[in-house]
Amino acid sequence: MSAHQLNPRGETFFLNLRFLLIVCVLIGNAVEPLIARMEGLHTLYLWIFTFHMPLFVFVTGYFAKSSLTGTAGRKIMLQIGMQYIIFQSLYSALDLTVFHVKDIHHSFFAPFLLLWFLASHLCWRLLLLAMRKWSPLQQVGAAVTLGVLVGYLPLDGTWLSVSRTFVFLPFFIAGYHFSFEALEKRLTREVRMAGILLSAGLFAAILLGGNRLVPGWLYGSMTYMQLHHEEWYAGLYRLALYGLQLIAGAVFLSFVPKRENLLTEYGRRTLYVFLLHGLIIRLAVASPLYGRLEGALAGVAVIMAAFGLTLLLSQPIVRKWTSFAIEPPVQWVLNLERKAFGSFGAIGKHQ
Repeated sequence: MSAHQLNPRGETFFLNLRFLLIVCVLIGNAVEPLIARMEGLHTLYLWIFTFHMPLFVFVTGYFAKSSLTGTAGRKIMLQIGMQYIIFQSLYSALDLTVFHVKDIHHSFFAPFLLLWFLASHLCWRLLLLAMRKWSPLQQVGAAVTLGVLVGYLPLDGTWLSVSRTFVFLPFFIAGYHFSFEALEKRLTREVRMAGILLSAGLFAAILLGGNRLVPGWLYGSMTYMQLHHEEWYAGLYRLALYGLQLIAGAVFLSFVPKRENLLTEYGRRTLYVFLLHGLIIRLAVASPLYGRLEGALAGVAVIMAAFGLTLLLSQPIVRKWTSFAIEPPVQWVLNLERKAFGSFGAIGKHQ
């Protein structure tokens, strides 16, 4: 499985998609503290969660085409590891000094909040490398099987993000093997309109009967035992959920523009938005602000603020001032690795 060149049109489409998804991530996280009080926000929250993480993982797999193996692949994995160490340490420090959280276990084996994505991303790459001799169909089949079976494990699903790693693995592998050319042929104007209507229909269905949809299933972080389903056939629920996520993700593609625009450039900096917004929203939730929000207008204001924060964190100035933590330099590690192996090689020749 060698690195592939991305289709320029496909790269543009998926950068646009990535920006729309990061907007959904921020809106979902921003409204979460309010969903128990506002039914409309609860519906929006569930609708977003039916597609945004599976699609985000799918997009991540698509962009892994050009950087899975070789030096590029090692560099990406080193960066992910350093990002995780930096932000896991930062969250722990904030818990101790700012939020004064009691009875919390600080460990690199228990990712904070959204940092699960970094831990899982590293594992997805390693798992895909381990499957590289299998056909794409075998890889997806094995991933779906593992995604179902992991729910039966008698452990906390958040430990090392083990549950989400396997639950979302099929989407990463599907994204890696995805052909944009096939999508481009089918994404006609009529198909887009049908997709938008279907997505609106899904929203309406959640509004009418969404109380039956337990958010824990959408998070992917909980085992069947934690979801209070200890039946032997609990895995069938996850298979059904995969079907829902596949449909919800497919119809959301109808919203994505194919041509290059401002969203495309913002889509290149979604990692900055993803890693930084959690700190800001957490500070806002810890303040008295959320306790004072009431009514529909307050809900709309939160959504608009989340969109505005997405735009703010996408600006080049944010990248300039935070790149040392978001995209930490790792070439020095590769240079040390090269020197170390070179030294071992020289020693071997002399022996």
